[in-house]
Amino acid sequence: MKAIILLGAPGAGKGTLAERVRTATPYQHVSTGDMLRAAVKAATPTGLDAKGYMERGELVPDEVILRIIEERLASGAPEDAYMFDGFPRTIAQAKALDAMLARLGGAIGQVFVLDVPNDTIVKRLSGRRICRGCGAVYNLAAIPPKVPGVCDHCGGNDLYQRPDDTEATVLNRLDVYEKQTAALIDYYREKGVLVRVDASTTPEAAAEDMLSKLR
Repeated sequence: MKAIILLGAPGAGKGTLAERVRTATPYQHVSTGDMLRAAVKAATPTGLDAKGYMERGELVPDEVILRIIEERLASGAPEDAYMFDGFPRTIAQAKALDAMLARLGGAIGQVFVLDVPNDTIVKRLSGRRICRGCGAVYNLAAIPPKVPGVCDHCGGNDLYQRPDDTEATVLNRLDVYEKQTAALIDYYREKGVLVRVDASTTPEAAAEDMLSKLR
């Protein structure tokens, strides 16, 4: 079992890059958010545990998230390859993930850090707009709708900015990310698996950079 990790600040383009890598390689995209929602919808025992925390407005604890991940990986084949998007977020999660993969006969092969200057991220996120009708995502600077204020996909005219995409909130999110992730980057650097990717340009260039470094 092979596994890689994508690390990057909010707005670094993890989801977009993960999708490009998924279509170009055998790696399966593992998103903890998607798995949580699927487990809750399927009403699995672990999903019901997670639902209880979510309904109370509490963070889902590491133990439950790791159980959902392990169930997902254990259901696959030994030769499968997985790409973790934005997880782990802490040293404790990283060590628990290492132990889980070891039990399943796998290991983290590479950890890709998406490098993007903070001013670029602020520009990306503060320009993000979402269609309230169909959920399509735009960026006023990079990927604007063809007709200003009108969704290309459903024709709706209610494109809104998320509260956490304002400039002040984005700067705070970046500060939290940097404080939280610094130790994690050091952890993987010491293991010799850290790889840096220039994600400051275009999604195509970032994907090309990562794919050229993927072993």
